Amino acid sequence: MYTTTSPLPHDPPPAGPSAGLREWQRPLREQFPIITGHPGLAYLDSAATAQKPRAVLDAVQAYLTGCNANAGRGTYTWANRTTALIEETRERVKAFLGDPDPERSSVWFTGGTTEGLRTVARDWLVRELADGDEIVVPFADHEANHLPWLEARDLLAERGVRITVHPMPYQRDSRDYDLEALARLVGGRLRFVAVTHVHHVYGADMNVHRVREVVGPDVPICLDAAQSVGHLPLDLAALDVDFVVFSGHKAMALPGTGVVWARGRRGGAFRPGGWHGTPNTAGIVSLRAALDWLDAAGPARIEEWTVGLGVRLTDGLARLDAYEVLGCPLSLAADSAVQRRQGLVTFRHRTVRANDVGFVLAAHGLLVRADGLCQARAGESESSVRVSLHVYNTPEEVDRLLGVLSTLAGDRPGGGRR
Repeated sequence: MYTTTSPLPHDPPPAGPSAGLREWQRPLREQFPIITGHPGLAYLDSAATAQKPRAVLDAVQAYLTGCNANAGRGTYTWANRTTALIEETRERVKAFLGDPDPERSSVWFTGGTTEGLRTVARDWLVRELADGDEIVVPFADHEANHLPWLEARDLLAERGVRITVHPMPYQRDSRDYDLEALARLVGGRLRFVAVTHVHHVYGADMNVHRVREVVGPDVPICLDAAQSVGHLPLDLAALDVDFVVFSGHKAMALPGTGVVWARGRRGGAFRPGGWHGTPNTAGIVSLRAALDWLDAAGPARIEEWTVGLGVRLTDGLARLDAYEVLGCPLSLAADSAVQRRQGLVTFRHRTVRANDVGFVLAAHGLLVRADGLCQARAGESESSVRVSLHVYNTPEEVDRLLGVLSTLAGDRPGGGRR
């Protein structure tokens, strides 16, 4: 049985999404069976995996009961339809991403972001680099956007090819990429840069559209978009990157589905190596349905909703001295002029371990992530609690979370000590 702690009273009224957006969000929330089927729980872990709307579940059911077959390996109707569905989904991905040159680009399906980034590293990057070349990769983002590039370096070293891997520099206070420091790494042998769109711990848009201006027109850029696809609009023309890699399950599709979009403009053409076996057809069908659902809901509105919920949460946490919110400290207050978090807020209790906070929240029906968050070697060294929000979350759930956290902090509602 889950208990509800009264939310923190606020004066002035609490920050958050507008009243008009609430009318838009309410019927969308009703389309998630797992959410409506567990009214006592608040699912606050969408950065790990997003829940699935009924339209996605129905699309998978219709495929598996209507034309399930192996793609590209038959001439009968079901096989042909499956093959067509996969090709249609490739084009759907391009449209969703705002592909500026769909005739030249390619879309490949993988098992997820990690596999996709590793495929780019092993099957493309190692062919592009020569002895003495340099690359820049993030050492303080998700380890999936760190380890594959080191693996590529080691594979090249086994062949006698030595490259230099530069850590992406970060600004100390904002945790954003330090573009002035990055500019000092740009030289004649820089051949590749890996970046993250939305940081999986700090929730910040890492302003990757500015990276192209720094590295110049010829250096390929690979974007880890695991925390942005399905959460905010993407504009590939503005980002001007060469690879976009993301997981379907974080964008409301089934697990085991990922995408590598390759621009095909800088460097050799991207094609995964080896024999390509049976694809995850049900997962690909679910991805197409998920992208249709997200487009209909409106990525810009989803971003506005989740950012608003994040503002409500950070504003409440800023009133509780017992907690440290990770990331740019200037973005905590509701009236902050700096960039907001993308519906993802990570924090620590100053004396209680993150895992213990997670257990307490789970006992109150609040489902969050509480561990090391898969940080790469230069990232946060201590465990933390991450709250990640999506379109099915509500201001009331955020207030309920703040109420429990205030009790754990030893604070009276509205501030002060007991």
